[in-house]
Amino acid sequence: MGQETTNQTWVSEFILLGLCSDWGTQVVLFVLILAMYLVTIVGNSLILILIRLDSRLHTPMYFFLSVLSFVDLSYGNSFAPQTLVHLLSAQKRIPFKSCVLQLCASLGLGGSEFFLLAVMAYDRYVAVCYPLHYTVIMHGGLCLGLAAGCLVAGFSNSLMETIITFQLPLCHNVLNHFACETLAVLRLACGDISFNKVMVAISGFLVIILPCSLVLLSYARIVAAILCIRSAHGRHKAFGTCASHLTVVCMCFGATVFIYLGPRSASSENKEKMVALFYAVVAPMLNPLIYSLRNKEVKAALGKLLEKFR
Repeated sequence: MGQETTNQTWVSEFILLGLCSDWGTQVVLFVLILAMYLVTIVGNSLILILIRLDSRLHTPMYFFLSVLSFVDLSYGNSFAPQTLVHLLSAQKRIPFKSCVLQLCASLGLGGSEFFLLAVMAYDRYVAVCYPLHYTVIMHGGLCLGLAAGCLVAGFSNSLMETIITFQLPLCHNVLNHFACETLAVLRLACGDISFNKVMVAISGFLVIILPCSLVLLSYARIVAAILCIRSAHGRHKAFGTCASHLTVVCMCFGATVFIYLGPRSASSENKEKMVALFYAVVAPMLNPLIYSLRNKEVKAALGKLLEKFR
């Protein structure tokens, strides 16, 4: 086979090495991931149903929460079913087109979630700092525009990164990951990936650093406003409206920063897989739990819904 043919990217499928090679561990992981996936489906679907049915939750904060639940639900579906099947399969294969689609979807949904978390921080900033003008500022048109903008920004970045990644010539098709992920695919390249590294860095800035900076700025203003409240009860109530969102922000941004900005080492690939698994399976499960367990209005809406079935 000539050199010209060897360097082509004409592969029909990728072979995934998965999370581990031990059968017993794979069975345990299958049970754990299946349980978390089911909680993800039920939890996020329940959030969407509650917000849709309870008029008390028809506010900007819960509108953005419903969009977040939809994104988490979609993100979980883009990874978990395939991962579950592969954990019980001897050959972990994924067609080339499916790999491209999975990478594009995961990057788009992940990026959209980061932008959405920044928008939710802005929503909390307006609620705490301008409570009397909150409904006027966060009107329906603005909320729809911000949510749509998050999705457009996330998938625009995803499309660009996906196209650039899969234009590379690949040396082989064995992917050391449990799913198609940018850094894992770049390791298969036999050409110069300097441009791709620059683009990944730019993408990381736009999708991670920029939204994170907006979140930090919003919370800096929120903290300053809370400290000006004289009543201890008032300060506690104001902070309570932000606690759930702040918990999700720390969890989501922390995991991604660890992947892309953490120090590189010989075990980096395994660490990337573990953190990617956390973000793809665990985070979408925890988000609805965090918001429901810490939110009196969501729990009240759930109680009202359960009363109808008694």
